[in-house]
Amino acid sequence: MDLQPDPLLFLRGTVRHGLLPTDRQVIQSAVTAAPNHFHLHLVSDSTGETLITVARAAAAQYTKIIPVEHVHPLVRTAKQLDRVLSEISEAPGIVLYTLLQRNLVDKLEGKCRTLGVPCLSILGPVLNLFQAYLGAESTHKVGAQHTLNADYFRRIDALNYTMLHDDGQHADDLEEADVLLIGVSRTSKTPTSIYLANRGVKTANIPLVPGLTLPPGLEDLKHPLVVCLYASPERIVQIRQNRLLGLRAHRPDDKYIDQQSVAEEVAASRRLCAKHNWPLIDVTRRSIEETAAGVLALLAERRRHMAS
Repeated sequence: MDLQPDPLLFLRGTVRHGLLPTDRQVIQSAVTAAPNHFHLHLVSDSTGETLITVARAAAAQYTKIIPVEHVHPLVRTAKQLDRVLSEISEAPGIVLYTLLQRNLVDKLEGKCRTLGVPCLSILGPVLNLFQAYLGAESTHKVGAQHTLNADYFRRIDALNYTMLHDDGQHADDLEEADVLLIGVSRTSKTPTSIYLANRGVKTANIPLVPGLTLPPGLEDLKHPLVVCLYASPERIVQIRQNRLLGLRAHRPDDKYIDQQSVAEEVAASRRLCAKHNWPLIDVTRRSIEETAAGVLALLAERRRHMAS
């Protein structure tokens, strides 16, 4: 039986180099048939992470129009750019780029003018602003933000620490942490910890489990900022139920998903934090990024206070 590619599968995902001509035809016909989609070409001479982040932040403001992403990373030669231009010609749409080589930029912009499609440098306006203010030319170094410098190794060290101190593990050296997250189960402690670690913040997390005592000395920690994450009982129950369904797990004791029991857990966690004057963050409607931003703001405020 012949298996035909599903157009919607392409529309939901990210399109990269290496597509067969028939695949491109399927994508193009699917977008033509569905006017609420558009092609978005992201051309980078590095990994493309900056482009993807900016493009998705902008596209998120248009919930009824879905972008079909064509990500073209590591475009550093005219031959590589030619392949990109060919794909842009076959699937015209918005073109965003972070190319730094002048000859590649001129070639890309010239082709886009010929095709009549919009083309914009994401870094260009920012670099021009820096140059005007600093009075100095940029180095035009490709992927400069990915240099293996001290900040990079600090983030790796933080990530190693965070992975070793997830979910209450190795609680004997919590004093080395920059941040300690506590909270009942399903309050996003682990993903928030990993996000903070990627920002260079050594983060440990400890679950608050009914009937289990906290690690000794937790109340006496001096260096880490202790932050309590909590959510509404309804939200926690919903997440726990989905988790159990995903694991196909059966729990004879239903207190884990009993709303009254969960409400008591949350209330106890908030009393504990109030007792020790630990700040609280409500994660009910917060994304991981928003929760991490809240923690970083608290950490910055604490460091300013200690420095004054």
